[in-house]
Amino acid sequence: MEDRLIDIEIAIANLQKTVDELNEVVIKQANLIDKLSKENRLLAAMIKDNTVKPLSEETPPPHY
Repeated sequence: MEDRLIDIEIAIANLQKTVDELNEVVIKQANLIDKLSKENRLLAAMIKDNTVKPLSEETPPPHY
């Protein structure tokens, strides 16, 4: 009976570790989604305000 209890405690500890790791992933993804959403809003505003130059008017990068 004691061995079974130890096995259950080990399983719970492993599950808690997995939950903690997954929580970290979710936090990182939420931060990335927030960043990308802000960038998307900025780009949408630039397009709406027509502040994005056509490709033909853009200055080529220095390596060209």
